[in-house]
Amino acid sequence: MYFLTGWPRRLLCPLKSEEEPFHVQPSSQRFYFAVLSETQLSVWFSRPSVLIVSYIESAKASSQFGFYQQAEWKQDDSMIAVAAANGYILLFDVVGGGEDKYLYEPVYSKGSRGVKVTPGYKEEQCAPALSLEMKRPIDLEAPITSMQSLQEDLLVSTADGYLHILHWDGVSNGRKAISLCSVPFSLDLQSARGGLCLDLKGVYIRDMTYCVTLDGFAVVLDDGRLGFITPLANRITQLQGVWAADVTDGTCVAVNNKYRLVTFGCASGSVLVYSIDTTTGSMQLSHKLELTPKHYPDVCNKTGAVKLIRWSPDYSVAMVTWECGGLSLWSVFGAHLICTLGEDFAYRSDGTKKDPINISSMCWGAEGYHLWVITSREETELVENMEEAPPQTQQAGILQFNFIKSALTVNPCTSNQEQVLLHGEDRLYLTCGDPTQLPSGSSESPHPHNLPHGGEGSPTHHPSPNSTSQGLSTLLGYKHWHVVQIHSTYLESNWPIRFAAIDTAGQCIAVAGRRGFAHYCMSTRKWKLFGNITQEQNMTVTGGLVWWNGFVVVACYNFIDRQEELRLYLRSSNLDNTFSSVTKLHSDTLLLNVFRDMIILFRADCSICLYSMERRHDGPNPSASVELLQEVSMSRYIPHPALVVSVTLTSVRTETGITLKAPQQACMADSIILNLAGQLIMLQRDRSGPQLQEKVPATFSIHLLLPFCPPVVLAQYVENVWTTCRSNRKKRHLLEALWLSCGEAGMKVWLPLFPRDHRKPHSFLSRRIMLPFHINIYPLAVLFEDALVLGASNETVVYDTALAALSLPHSNAEVERLFSQMSMVKSKLRNRMSLEGRESLEGLFPYCTVERTSQIYLHHILRQLLVRNLGEQALLLAQSCAALPYFPHVMELMVHVVLEEEATSREPIPDPLLPTVAKFITEFPLFLQTIVHCARKTEFALWNYLFAAVGNPKDLFEECLMAQDLDTAASYLIILQNMEVPAVSRQHATLLFNTALEQGKWDLCRHMIRFLKAIGSGEMETPPPTPTTQEPSSTGGFEFFRNRSISLSQSADSIAAGKFNLQKTFSMPSGPSAKGYDSDCAENMYIDMMLRRHARHLLEHVRLKELGCFSAQLGFELIGWLCHERTRVARVDDFVMALKCLHKDFLWPFPVTPAGSISSPFKNGHRRTVLSQHLLKSQSADSLLNSDMDTVPPQAAARNSNHTWLDRLGALGPTEPTEMDTALSHGGPQTQEAFLSPLTNKTEECSIGSATDLTETSSMVDGDWTMVDENFSALSLTHSELEHISMELANKGPHKSQVQLRYLLHVFMEAGCLEWCVVIGLILREATVIKQVVNFLDSPEVPHETVQSVRSGLLGVEAWASTDCLGYKPFLNLIRPQLQKLIETSVEQIQPEAFLPGASNSKLAEPQPGGPSAEDSRGPALLGLALPLEPPRGLGTEDGGVPEEQEEQAVDEGVYDCTLS
Repeated sequence: MYFLTGWPRRLLCPLKSEEEPFHVQPSSQRFYFAVLSETQLSVWFSRPSVLIVSYIESAKASSQFGFYQQAEWKQDDSMIAVAAANGYILLFDVVGGGEDKYLYEPVYSKGSRGVKVTPGYKEEQCAPALSLEMKRPIDLEAPITSMQSLQEDLLVSTADGYLHILHWDGVSNGRKAISLCSVPFSLDLQSARGGLCLDLKGVYIRDMTYCVTLDGFAVVLDDGRLGFITPLANRITQLQGVWAADVTDGTCVAVNNKYRLVTFGCASGSVLVYSIDTTTGSMQLSHKLELTPKHYPDVCNKTGAVKLIRWSPDYSVAMVTWECGGLSLWSVFGAHLICTLGEDFAYRSDGTKKDPINISSMCWGAEGYHLWVITSREETELVENMEEAPPQTQQAGILQFNFIKSALTVNPCTSNQEQVLLHGEDRLYLTCGDPTQLPSGSSESPHPHNLPHGGEGSPTHHPSPNSTSQGLSTLLGYKHWHVVQIHSTYLESNWPIRFAAIDTAGQCIAVAGRRGFAHYCMSTRKWKLFGNITQEQNMTVTGGLVWWNGFVVVACYNFIDRQEELRLYLRSSNLDNTFSSVTKLHSDTLLLNVFRDMIILFRADCSICLYSMERRHDGPNPSASVELLQEVSMSRYIPHPALVVSVTLTSVRTETGITLKAPQQACMADSIILNLAGQLIMLQRDRSGPQLQEKVPATFSIHLLLPFCPPVVLAQYVENVWTTCRSNRKKRHLLEALWLSCGEAGMKVWLPLFPRDHRKPHSFLSRRIMLPFHINIYPLAVLFEDALVLGASNETVVYDTALAALSLPHSNAEVERLFSQMSMVKSKLRNRMSLEGRESLEGLFPYCTVERTSQIYLHHILRQLLVRNLGEQALLLAQSCAALPYFPHVMELMVHVVLEEEATSREPIPDPLLPTVAKFITEFPLFLQTIVHCARKTEFALWNYLFAAVGNPKDLFEECLMAQDLDTAASYLIILQNMEVPAVSRQHATLLFNTALEQGKWDLCRHMIRFLKAIGSGEMETPPPTPTTQEPSSTGGFEFFRNRSISLSQSADSIAAGKFNLQKTFSMPSGPSAKGYDSDCAENMYIDMMLRRHARHLLEHVRLKELGCFSAQLGFELIGWLCHERTRVARVDDFVMALKCLHKDFLWPFPVTPAGSISSPFKNGHRRTVLSQHLLKSQSADSLLNSDMDTVPPQAAARNSNHTWLDRLGALGPTEPTEMDTALSHGGPQTQEAFLSPLTNKTEECSIGSATDLTETSSMVDGDWTMVDENFSALSLTHSELEHISMELANKGPHKSQVQLRYLLHVFMEAGCLEWCVVIGLILREATVIKQVVNFLDSPEVPHETVQSVRSGLLGVEAWASTDCLGYKPFLNLIRPQLQKLIETSVEQIQPEAFLPGASNSKLAEPQPGGPSAEDSRGPALLGLALPLEPPRGLGTEDGGVPEEQEEQAVDEGVYDCTLS
C-alpha cells in the first residue's frame, strides 16, 4: 500500500538558533507546516520544502507565557493556535506578504511554457511570502494538555479537568468551559440512562482527537482509560461519553475518518483499534496493531509505550512510533508493511547495532508522499567544545521520509486491472511486463530504486499499442519496475498528484493533480498536456479518473460554470475540451468506476448513478455519448458519504440462476458492491416483482432498469476489492469470484459453486462460499485466470559509512593502509556521530527499494474447499487450472502445508485432512511426482505420516515403473533407501536400472550404477574405502573413451606390433586396500553382469545404434565383450534382416540406380573407388553420437596421419601401394582431375577431413574426429560425372550416421566379428572392407562356421538385391570377384584353440614382449584376441591376397548394366 523509497532528507534552516524543534503540525491541506521550538514558531512550505516565516518570542513574553508546547491550525489555514507552558493560548494570524507576495519564484528558460501569464500560475508554483501576527493571548489558568481544531471553534483540554471551547477570533462568544466530571461515561449509550458512570474527579484529558464521521471526540484520560465523547443534539456544551472496559494504559489517540476507527496507543507497545457500534454506541475492539514475536523476537516487548499514531491523508495506513524509538507502518486493518526496528534498519554493515531513531513529533505531508519527522536529541555539554561539529544552527532537525503508494488508495477503480500501479511524488511505477519481449527504442531507464545491488539498468521497452492483454509471462517475467517520470511542466503547477489510472492493456496512464490532468502513452513515450493551460486550470478532478475504450473518463468540477461534470477525452486526439464529451451532474462526484460500457458514479448526496457509454464514429475522430440509465439512493444505508471507500458494478450475484450453462450472464451488470468503511455490502437487482415498463434505450435490455434489493453485508474488515468483467467458460470459478483484501486476516474469495455435469443444483446448497486464506505479501492486483496475486515489498541496501569516508586505494600500500585504518576510522566516526548527536543519514538508514512480488493462492482455496467437504468443486477448479505452468507446485504446496500442520501437531487430530488431499491429488497424472517431491522437501521424521496417508512407497515406485516415469521412480528410490532394508533398495534399483537401460536413459543409468555401489558399501556398515586407482563411476564411466586410444590412422606396423587391451571398467584394486573392497567388488560384478546382459539383448535384436550409445555413455568395454561373444551372440544369422535393421536404425537410405548407368563414366571401377574414398574424405566429420551422448571434453590431438584405416585395410603389405594409390598412379604420366568437395561452414567446429580419422587423445563422443587430409588430388569432372557424384551423395545417409557406422566397423574389426564387418561394409558400400574380410577369411584361425556364414550371407544379400533392392546390384557386381573367390576357395578346418589370446602358434595373436595384459592394461590395447587388420607378409599373394593382375581383372569385371527399379 505505502512503501519507503531512498534515503530520508534532512531539511536545513537558514536562521541561526540555539533551539531545537520538537513539534510539527500540518495545515488542513498539508501545504504548510508549523514547526515549534521553545520560543519560536516557524512556517514551512511543502514543495519546495523551505522555511517561509519564523516568529521568535521575546524574552519577556517568553517568561510570561512559558515555552511553546503544541500548535493547531484553523481549518482554512488562516490562523495558528499555540499552547504555552503557563496555560496561555497564543493565536497567530497568517497574513499574506502584500507586495512581496512570493518568497521564491521559479526561473524559466526563454520560450518555456511556464512563462505564460495565466491566472494563478504563480500561486501554484511558488512559495508564498507570509507573515505571522500575534493576537491577544488567552489565559486558561491551567496547563494545557491537548488542543483540537473544529470548524469555527478551538477545543482545549487543561490539566484541571476542564474542556474549553474557544472561538478562533478570541473575542466573540467568549469562551465556554465544561468540567469533565459533568460528562457521564458508561460502557454504552443504552446503559448511560440509568447505569453506573465513571468517577472522573481529579481526572483530565491527556490527548484527544475529533472524528468527523463519528461526530465525536476520542480521548485518553490521564489514568490511562480510553473514551469517546459525543455531543447531544448537536450541541457542543452537552456531552456524553462511553469508555472501553479493561484498558488502563492508554497513552495517545488518533482517528480514521474514512473507516470510522479510533486507535489508541498503549503503554504495552500495542495499538488498540476500536469501532463504535451504531446500535448501542459502545466501543468494540476491532483489532490490534502490534509487533509479533515471530517477525521481531528481539524488540516486540522492548519498544516502550506508544508515543504517536498518525494516519495518512487517505486513511489507508497508520504510522506508529514508540518511546524507545523506531517507526512502523500498518494498513488500516492490521497488515504490517514496514518496521525500522529490525534487519538493516537496526544493524550497520559491520554487524553492530544502531540506536533506533527517537521521534518527538511527526506528521504526513500532502497526499502522503512525505512523512515529516522531528527527532528528539539529548543535549550534551560536549557539543559546544567540539571544533569538528558543524554549527548546530544550520540543522533544523526535520527529516523527510519519501513514500510511494498504490493507486488503489485514492482511485479504487483501478482494482479491475491486472497491473500494479504505484505513484510517488514525481514518478509512476508500473508492472507493464518484460521489456526484452517488447520493441526497443526507449530513452528512459529504470529508476535507481529498482537496482538494489548497484547494477545499471538497461533501457526499458514498452509493448506496442495494439496489444490488448498482459499475459502471465509478461506480468511476471521482469523483476524491475518500469518507472515513468511525470511531466515536469504539469507537475510544477499541479503538484501533488492525487489520482492515477492505467488502462486494461497497460498501455496508457493518466494522472490528475490539483488542476487538470495529463496522460502518457507507453508506445510513443510521450505525455499529453492541455494545449490551453486555462482549460487545465479551470477544472479539478474530484471523483477520480478511469480508462474506457480509448477514452479518459474524468469526474471533475468546472470552476467557470461552477458545475460538476463527467467528461470523456479521446486519447488519440489533442487534450482539449473541444474533443471531449461533457455531461452535467447534479451533485459532487466522490467515486467512479467502469463496467464494460457502463459507468457508475457515487455522489456526495449518497446516491449512485448508472450511465451508459457508447463509442461513435460519426466524425473524423471517434466520439462518445453518455446517457443516464438509473439512479439509486443510498442515504438510508450510508451515514456519511466520506465512508464509502469504493463502488463497483459487477455481474456477481447470489441468486439461483447460477449454472455452468450460462457464462453469458457474466456480461450483465447485476450487482452494486460498496465498501462502506470496511464493510462490504452488495445490492442485487430485484427480479421478484414485475419488470418496469419504461422506455429503455434500444442497446440495453430491460433488466438494466430493474430496481435493486436492500443491501446485504458480504464481509467485514475489507480494504480492497477485485473483480473482472471478462468471461471464460473454462475458468468460471476464478473469473466470477470476488476477491477481497482484509488486512491482517489475509485475503478472502467469494467463490461460486457450480453443479457438476449440468446437474440440477440442490436447493439446500449455497450458490457461493466465502473462503479466507493467508498470503505473505500485501496484494495490489489479482491475475484472475492465472491464480496469482501481485504485490510489492520494501527491500533495503546497507551503506557502509566507513568505506565511504575513505578514498579508493590505488596501490598495495594504500590497500594495507586502508585496512589498518578501518577500525580507527569507524571508531572516530562513531565518536563524532555521538558528539554531533546525529549520524549521517546514509549510515543511520539503509537505502530503501521497492521490489515486485507475487504469490500463488490456488492451493489455499483447494484446501478450504476440501475442509468443507466440497471436493467436487475443488476438482472442477483444479482441472480448470491444470494447464498452468506452476500447477504441480500448487499440488506440492497443498500437501506440504497440510502435512506440516498435522504431522507436527501436539494434539491428536480427529478428522485429518491429509488422506483427503492425497485422494484428491490422485485425480491428476502428476500424483506420483507431487508426493515424492513433497517428501524429499520434508523432514525424514514426517515420512511415515505422509506415506501412511498416500500409500506404501514400494507400491508408488512400481506405479512409476508401470507408467514409464523413471525419473520419479528414481526419486522414490531415495525414499526406499531410507525407509527399507538395503536388500529391498537393491531389488527396486535393479528393476529401475534394467528399465532405464531398455529405454536408453543414460544419465539415469549412471546414477543407478552409483546408487547400487552406494548400497553395497552401505551394507558393510563401514565408510567407503579409498581405492588406489581412480573410480570411474563418479564421472559416468567414460574411461573407455578417455583412456582408450582408438586411432584409425595408425600404420599397419603399429597395429600388428601392439595389440589393444582394455582394463575392465570395474576393476579390482591393487595393494593392501583390496581386503576392504570385497563388497564393492561384488557390486561391480553384479552391475557388470547386468550391463553384459543388456548388451547381449541389444545385439540379439540388431540395435547397433543403441549398443554404441550404451557403450559410450556407460563406459562399457564393447570390444572386449565382443571378443568373448564372437562365436555366440555376435554372430549374424540373417544378413538381409541385419542390413534392413541397420538401414532403419541409422536412417540410411536404400541405394538407387540411375537410369543412365549404361553410359556411366565410371565403368572401369577404379575411378568409382577413388571417388567414393574422396567423397568420404570430403565430408566434415560430425560428432559420433547425438546430443544425448555427452562425455568428457576432447583433449588436444596428439598426432596426425595422412592415411586412413580403410586405406590401410586394403593394403596387401607395407610396401605395396593401396588401391587408391594404384588407381591414381595407374598407367604412365597421369593427368590429375579437379575434385569438388562440399564446403563446410566456418562457424562449425568441424573441418574437412576423413570421417574415420581418430587421434589418440580425441573424444569420439564430442565430435572432435576430424583431421585435414593433405592427399586430395585435383580431379576435373564433366557434367555427367557430377551427376553421378550427386547420385552417390544421395545414396548416403546422414553424416552423423556415417561416422557412427564407421566407428562400429572399427569396433567389430578389432573384436574379430567379421560377419558384422561384412554387413556394415555392405551398407557403407566399401569394396575394400569386403575385400579385406574375404582375404582374411583364408586365414587358418578363422572358424569354418564364420566362412560359411559370410558366404551364405553374401549370397542371400545378392538374391535379395536381385528381387527387392536393385540399388545394391552395382556394388555386388563390384565385389563379385571376392564373392566368387569365397565360393571357390576350399575350406580348411581350424581348431577353436587358435582363437585364444595365449595361443603361441599364431603369429597374429602373439603379444608384444613386456606388453600389458588383457586384464591390467588401460593403454591402447585390444581386450581379448585382436584379429589382424591385414595379413602377414607372404600370405597376401599366396593365400588371401589378390595379385595386381587379378585386381585389374576384378575391376574390369565390375562393369554393370542396371536401371533404376
